[in-house]
Amino acid sequence: MRVLVTGSAGFIGFSVASRLLDRGDEVIGIDNFNEYYDSTLKVARNALLEKRKGFTLVRGDITNQKDLDKAFSLLTLPGTRNQEPITRVCHLAAQAGVRHSIDHPEIFLRDNINGFNMVIEEGRKKKVGGMIYASTSAVYGDNKEHPFSEAHRTDTPISIYGFTKKANELQAYLYHKMYGISCTGLRFFTVYGPWGRPDMALFLFTDKVLKGETLPVFGHGKMQRDFTYIDDIVSGVIATLDRNDPYEIYNLGGGKTEELMDYIGAIEKACGKEGKKEFLPMQAGDVVATSADITKARKALGYDPKTRISEGVPKFVTWYREYYGI
Repeated sequence: MRVLVTGSAGFIGFSVASRLLDRGDEVIGIDNFNEYYDSTLKVARNALLEKRKGFTLVRGDITNQKDLDKAFSLLTLPGTRNQEPITRVCHLAAQAGVRHSIDHPEIFLRDNINGFNMVIEEGRKKKVGGMIYASTSAVYGDNKEHPFSEAHRTDTPISIYGFTKKANELQAYLYHKMYGISCTGLRFFTVYGPWGRPDMALFLFTDKVLKGETLPVFGHGKMQRDFTYIDDIVSGVIATLDRNDPYEIYNLGGGKTEELMDYIGAIEKACGKEGKKEFLPMQAGDVVATSADITKARKALGYDPKTRISEGVPKFVTWYREYYGI
């Protein structure tokens, strides 16, 4: 299979591309290495991919038509022995972060809505074999029904980020109905693990604990999240690429909601020291709790998340210490 992974230098994109290469697929990556967080981490991820057989990088932006044309031209090259390759688009490039979207809505509208439109439209023109894309648990807004089911209403997001991802889901549905393109959306729930994003709680808390600095604990520590380890997420993404539903949406979560203070406790245990904490109110755009109903993904994809925070957090801390030499 030949797969175009947008956002290939990002946390999830890098992890998916690595797993695809492990099993012998060809991967074309496209990434603009933006500086929402320290781009040296993206450069380091990409350097590992570029050492791999079967990986080709297009250094460019999904909102630039020339860059996108180049990436899709590599995806749709003729196959070997006169056989057309099986092609997929794994669209993971996006502006991320609930709070970042509140301060910079224009960037999210450009990259998450216009960028998505350009990718799915190019996929339609090039007649790719199927497309999956990253959605988010943020589309559920402040849903009071738990666990969150794909059947629940998602028309009341409380952040710009959640709104842009809901818009992606609606366009994917429309393109499937109008043009017959196969589109599957994946609602990710708080993904964490080695090579993770520096703006996420695990990275921030680990950094603060190891440096002896004060941890800002929002929601007075009362928040709950369905933390999902990166390897489990990747297994769901790969299964979705292989299944290639005509149109579908799946929750991909860890299958267990954890207390924020338990998460912090796991970080402290892995770091071998207690962190200083400052308890603060909820931030705009945040929700008290997320909880994924993964029944649908279990049945259709064989999705079976196994990594609990007691195992996943220490793996991240080990990676963090090695990567930063702490």
